[in-house]
Amino acid sequence: MLERGGSDKSNLLLFPQRQTNRQPLRRCYMGYHVLTFSAAEWFVFGLWIFGILTPILYALRHQTSLALSLTLSVLLGSIVQVLWFVLFQYGLMTTWLWYDFVLVPGRTSEPMWWHTLFTSGFLHSQDVMHVLGNTIILALVGIPLEQRLGMRRYAAVYAAGLFFGSFAWVLMNSESYRPALGASGAAFGLLGAYLAGWPKDEIPFPFILIRKWPVTLIALVYFGLEILRAYSTYGLQETSDVAHMAHLGGFIGAYICLPLIAKGGPVPLGIEDGGPSLINSIQSKNKAIRAKMLDLTSIDDPWTSEGQPVPKNLREPFKKLRQEGDEVETRLAWMEQIAAIGQCPRCSSELVMVEHSDGPRISCTQSKDHLDWPASSN
Repeated sequence: MLERGGSDKSNLLLFPQRQTNRQPLRRCYMGYHVLTFSAAEWFVFGLWIFGILTPILYALRHQTSLALSLTLSVLLGSIVQVLWFVLFQYGLMTTWLWYDFVLVPGRTSEPMWWHTLFTSGFLHSQDVMHVLGNTIILALVGIPLEQRLGMRRYAAVYAAGLFFGSFAWVLMNSESYRPALGASGAAFGLLGAYLAGWPKDEIPFPFILIRKWPVTLIALVYFGLEILRAYSTYGLQETSDVAHMAHLGGFIGAYICLPLIAKGGPVPLGIEDGGPSLINSIQSKNKAIRAKMLDLTSIDDPWTSEGQPVPKNLREPFKKLRQEGDEVETRLAWMEQIAAIGQCPRCSSELVMVEHSDGPRISCTQSKDHLDWPASSN
């Protein structure tokens, strides 16, 4: 849940009293607070940055699950915040370190604070349930959703949830200087996006029992409860430290954006196959590639196109490629072999097999102008 420092208790957790030897909170917003950090504060703040970025960068470099990496980033960032709180209790820290990254609606009219629409999603209060509630959704909903979308499209959905959650909160509290923080906008955004794309999927989720539940049920239960809570806060004037409008904003924003983000993705919208698995994801991806692949029996090979005979060591692989290359896996295998033993017909450079959305191609390592076969079907 994205929380705001509305009560005395939440303010104490966010901005403990030992900070009173610093400037008041509102004055700190006139400039970047990190410029006043001591060496010890920079060290703890650096740990927070390291904990957030390392899992994400690892996922991008090694093409592992971004959903799992973002979940780990949120957890590691929260652990560093707990470390800061412990140091604060012992008097080793005297100020809260995240002034420049928490969302404060009253200052977002200035471009220098626009980054907080996103960075606040990597901060949490010291409430364990706040972190746990978000990470459950980020992991259990995020991982299967990423299998449906792919890494890049999943990143876009996650960012959309963060942005629209923060934007909705700013719209509802434009004059407020109460801070808001948490990954709830992104978490509810994942629910909204999944509902928009594959509502009949069933995914494991802890609703009383840990078992597979329909995405429609999970998403609508969360959304419905949030509407009731928002009504209690805004309609019945009940006190709450939870930014319910941020939750609803992330959900609705990602729901609306999903069809555009998922367009051309590896899995068609609304497909009914029981839910994603690694095998289903690979099969769906290959099916999308196969639909775009060119028929190799109807085009000349690169050597014939250049008016040259096909080298003797490539004749059999090319024959097999034409006969069996209507499946993605076999086309990949024969093209890899051709690239490994062949040379460019123009410059005699080495060849490489490169995967594309419309099927694998054989390319010259020196220049694609020499060889990039078969040509794109687009």
